[in-house]
Amino acid sequence: MFDQDSWQEIFSTIKKNKLRTSLTAFGVFWGIFMLVIMLGSGNGLRNGVTGGFDGFATNSFFMWTQKTTKAYEGFQPGRRFNYNNDDTEAIKSKIKSALYVCPRNQLGGYRGGNNVTRGVKTGNFSIYGDLPEFQKIQPMKHLQGRFVNDLDIKQKRKVAVIGNRVRDILFEDNEDPLGKYIRINGVYFQVVGLFKTTQAGGQGQQEAQTVYVPFTTFQTAFNYGDIVGWYSITGKPNVPIVDVENEVIELMKKRHHISPDDKLAIGHWNLGKEWEQVSGLFKGIDLLVWIVGIGTLVAGVIGVSNIMLIVVKERTKEIGIKRALGATPWKIVGQVILESVFLTTIAGYLGLISGIGILELVGKAMGSNPDGGMFKNPQVDLNIALTALSILIVSGALAGFIPARRAIQVKPIEALRAD
Repeated sequence: MFDQDSWQEIFSTIKKNKLRTSLTAFGVFWGIFMLVIMLGSGNGLRNGVTGGFDGFATNSFFMWTQKTTKAYEGFQPGRRFNYNNDDTEAIKSKIKSALYVCPRNQLGGYRGGNNVTRGVKTGNFSIYGDLPEFQKIQPMKHLQGRFVNDLDIKQKRKVAVIGNRVRDILFEDNEDPLGKYIRINGVYFQVVGLFKTTQAGGQGQQEAQTVYVPFTTFQTAFNYGDIVGWYSITGKPNVPIVDVENEVIELMKKRHHISPDDKLAIGHWNLGKEWEQVSGLFKGIDLLVWIVGIGTLVAGVIGVSNIMLIVVKERTKEIGIKRALGATPWKIVGQVILESVFLTTIAGYLGLISGIGILELVGKAMGSNPDGGMFKNPQVDLNIALTALSILIVSGALAGFIPARRAIQVKPIEALRAD
């Protein structure tokens, strides 16, 4: 490998056949370049799509009420019903596979907004009544203060946790909102916490304009009685969330006299099921990327092997002279393999660097839009990139082995007679 004469021969061959060498190297370059670009693009798409799941426990589901569609136990279809506090206790006591059971209410209903005032300033925000456990389902970053706690729930305290956008609208610049009061539907609440959402996109903007109050306080202050708007429920580890969902829905149907065959009376959305589908989709995309990328690499390596066959044929007389002067077969094999590995390594390295460079430029270009939409932060794991390059180098050695075997099979006397 460190024989100066061998390297002189390699560079001499490359110099004599610049166009042929460049085209052969380009095949290898393009193979690993496209593999890196496709892997990075796949990761960018994955980051964009899965970003919508950020800030949520993926083993959770959500459940709300809708109109019944079937007659059952004397009740006619089209009946409306509400969940209540007793339902919450029933789920906690009877569904052992449920980890967190969070009843929720929203002032004005789904996506409803309400005016919140402080002095002469007013903003339209989403008002939620929640339990402390809700943070386990939808984590948030606390900038100041705290979230609602068990004592708030027990004593029905009039406290509120506000999003950073609420602070920006209702308070002066650099004003500390903690301890100050805001008014919601004529009821005053003391601000005890300021949070920043971990979500991105439109969902993140909506969360930033949210006010959380204790669930029990919400029911009392806004005359909700014991009504529960909907539930956010998380399953225990290693328990399929679909099973938890089915158990809870079956229990609610029994408690509210709903036909077991009524599929529409209870609305529900399973985040765990959606997450599994998305994960399965990207596993398929990864497999496709590797198949296409490796196929392209193999095509480039085959090109190197073919060129080395041509090189061996062109240098038949030279090989014969070496053999006649006492060069061992492995010396000839090493020379051919070294040239093949050198060509694939240089071309592969340039392809790897170029691919990573393009992805970095795309990432920086999208830096002004951190949300990124459906595509963000396209990157390739360095270990995967180096593994691909290592595989390429090994493939280069294998590509040179076949021509090398042909070289040592040539008898010296016949090689000396070759034109």
